[in-house]
Amino acid sequence: MPGRDLALLEEAARAAGEIALRHFDGARAATEKPGGQGPVTEADLEIDRMLRAELTAARPGYGWLSEESEDGTARLAAERVFIVDPIDGTRAFIAGRSAWGSALAVAERGRVVAGVVHLPRLERTYAAGAGLGARLNGIPIGPSGRADLAGAQVLVTASQFDALNWPGGAPDVAAFPSGAYRFASPPRGGSDAMLTFRDA
Repeated sequence: MPGRDLALLEEAARAAGEIALRHFDGARAATEKPGGQGPVTEADLEIDRMLRAELTAARPGYGWLSEESEDGTARLAAERVFIVDPIDGTRAFIAGRSAWGSALAVAERGRVVAGVVHLPRLERTYAAGAGLGARLNGIPIGPSGRADLAGAQVLVTASQFDALNWPGGAPDVAAFPSGAYRFASPPRGGSDAMLTFRDA
């Protein structure tokens, strides 16, 4: 089942990328979500509507959890749930930068079994499934194998460069605005780990 779900997620993520790129070439206007939850664009909302329609039509028994949809309790009764962030890295998207994308997953009884991060401006698609390994643009990837922080390249957000966060001195840190991109990037060989000082 993870293989079938993974193929579905990859197809949906590419469709989301097409919508995002259309908006990216436009005004990219945003509004702030209530409660300090950050910005949202029309691209986020259009992608959310498309993904919900396409994914739940393909898997009608699956629950739904999205950053841009109102949550409810119905998903709690589902054995499998779609988890979606239509545009991860919305601030980068609004600013006209490239490191943003769509993050999609399927969780089975609370455990993620398939996931895709598609970054259309960077032409990168990360995909992984339980028992299937992980791939970048179809090519197998894996962790760097580094065991020590010394000499490691660690991915963070720009806000985490504050010296107060690094009393012993920072490792080689690079800023990536998209959390999903930071999670997916270390196995591609250019970095060793991602780190966040917030719940993720």
